[in-house]
Amino acid sequence: MTQAASPAPIQSALLQKVAGDAIVHGYFTRQGGVSDGIYRGLNVGLGSNDDREKVQENRRRVAGWFALPVTRLATVHQVHSPDVVVVGKDYDGSRPAADAMVTAAPGIALGVLAADCGPILFADPDNGVIGAAHAGWKGALAGVLENTIDAMVRLGAKREAIVACLGPSISQASYEVGPEFVERFVRQDPSYQRYFVSSKKPGHAMFDLPALTVDRLRAAGVRAESLGLCTYPDTERFFSYRRTTHKNEPDYGRQISAIAIRET
Repeated sequence: MTQAASPAPIQSALLQKVAGDAIVHGYFTRQGGVSDGIYRGLNVGLGSNDDREKVQENRRRVAGWFALPVTRLATVHQVHSPDVVVVGKDYDGSRPAADAMVTAAPGIALGVLAADCGPILFADPDNGVIGAAHAGWKGALAGVLENTIDAMVRLGAKREAIVACLGPSISQASYEVGPEFVERFVRQDPSYQRYFVSSKKPGHAMFDLPALTVDRLRAAGVRAESLGLCTYPDTERFFSYRRTTHKNEPDYGRQISAIAIRET
């Protein structure tokens, strides 16, 4: 097995400030893993065609950064849905079809995978509840962000105490869409026209998924920020589905963003 440096995730200043030592989080890049070729680095995507043992080793490294066994790294089978699952202290390693998770159990890292879509980490340290959501355009439009917040509240979080941060995701400068895409958004809410600007290609537009994400989080009553990092142009740090498509590569890796309540 190839040796590589340990993962060194990016962190949110807002989450660090609010959560203190009670909650630990990281937006992992592709650096610090053992995969090679088009998956080079820390590919944690079980759905990719990468060597499965290398993916498992990468996931072990992520769990190890949290000082947890890999069996305590909870992920879901992401399907671009608005669905949220509650992870309890008896987590059994299953990966149900959903796009967000919440827990009040210490010692479990909630992880969401992304390669252009938005990874959002949530925390209410006062009441000991965390969440993680994967929000591409489908999930964001269908309500996965709001559903995650609601699920946290049902676990005992207070809406006004929740903070959320959007990690590395595709920016407006790299996200060109067709007219039918714009129409889908404007049909749901005419004010969503503000998330689109004309592109150089006639009839097409550039879509601001990060702005939509942060705006919906704030409208749901939580404090929110974005790291402001775009996955598409940064080949050294991030996997990108759209970049892979444009380069006609056969597959792509996924990075992970994760959060855990510390065990005392």
